[in-house]
Amino acid sequence: MMSSTTSRSLMLATGLATLAMMQPAMALDAQTFVDRIAAVYEVGGYNITFGPATLEGDTVTVDGATVSLLGLEDESWTIDTTLTFSGVAETEDGGFTAESLTIPDIDTEFAQDPVGHLTMTDVEANDIYLPPADAINNLALLESVGSITTGPLTVTRDGEDFFSIQSISAVNEFTYDDADTLIDIASTFDVAGISANLQTMAEEDPEAGPVIEALGLTQINGSISQIMTWDMTDGHLVIEEFLFDFDEVGALDITADISGFTPQVLDKVAAMQSPTIDLTSEEAQAQQMMVGMELLQALTLTSASVRYDDDSLAGKLLDLFAAQSGADRAQFVEGLKAMAPQMIGQAGIPALTDMAIPAINAFLDDPQSFEIAVRPATPTTLLVLSAAAANPAGLISALGLSITANQ
Repeated sequence: MMSSTTSRSLMLATGLATLAMMQPAMALDAQTFVDRIAAVYEVGGYNITFGPATLEGDTVTVDGATVSLLGLEDESWTIDTTLTFSGVAETEDGGFTAESLTIPDIDTEFAQDPVGHLTMTDVEANDIYLPPADAINNLALLESVGSITTGPLTVTRDGEDFFSIQSISAVNEFTYDDADTLIDIASTFDVAGISANLQTMAEEDPEAGPVIEALGLTQINGSISQIMTWDMTDGHLVIEEFLFDFDEVGALDITADISGFTPQVLDKVAAMQSPTIDLTSEEAQAQQMMVGMELLQALTLTSASVRYDDDSLAGKLLDLFAAQSGADRAQFVEGLKAMAPQMIGQAGIPALTDMAIPAINAFLDDPQSFEIAVRPATPTTLLVLSAAAANPAGLISALGLSITANQ
């Protein structure tokens, strides 16, 4: 038979081993977790105060929160619902991860006269990462969430449909090197099924109403989408698409391709935007100027463009303004075409006038598309382009500026 001393020793050893294995789980503290979230988002200019947080297993439940912008604490937004973080774990270096954040469906009034009612369903964030306390920076803010999605959002005004969205989706795909350093972000952002009913506004506003009716904008439908990649190593940022597309209105697409926007540059820009800095002081202004010069030197432009594709809005505007002037559309367009050279010529850049007028005339005659693009022959720093601005004609050439219509 085992002696009592041996038995007690084994029980003590077993207890110590069990306690040692439990330490990582016991180290997870709900308050520390939500405090870390607040610290990460403070870098982005947000002041978040969470309600009481409790831990059960690997789930942290938070009783609401108050959110405001730093420096604008009097204009806060209260989240009066339960926030549930699932799959929460602490990393070896003192950071945190969570599989998801979910909140109950929202169904609330937000205004009384007129009565505004908001509903929103299926709100969820996934793949949450919070760094150790000593590694919080702007890059940590960028990689804090893998995706945010929602279901339908609706806003009613005095019980009538006013605004709705079918879904929202923001997805980030992160690439890391062998040392677990973030090297690339690929992002997509989609707001699908946007619908706005402007009939009530048209009925209530004596000035806007006739315009809304004439343009056929009592009901508008569309979507917003963005595709972007960002390489951390050389700061190569490519906005492949930033598209606002609305039926029977038109589509506006913005693209850009720049290099040099590294995390270090981002940190410098963010530091100068801190609400604690007195921008009226000479020291702060001098520092801003230095940062501005560093940005001009660091950032390289490969291309950028703004393109509008008409879906009847331009034609309706021309018809409306022609009617208001007492002329038919053809006469009104000819008048605009006669005025355009003088208006563009006020810039004092003949090369710009020569480039812009043919495109403007073509679009006025037949509104299909209009694009302004810059594509330097070789990628060029913004500092070089700024220096070229002393000679506007030279700047047009350096930028590779083009203005085209209906192409």
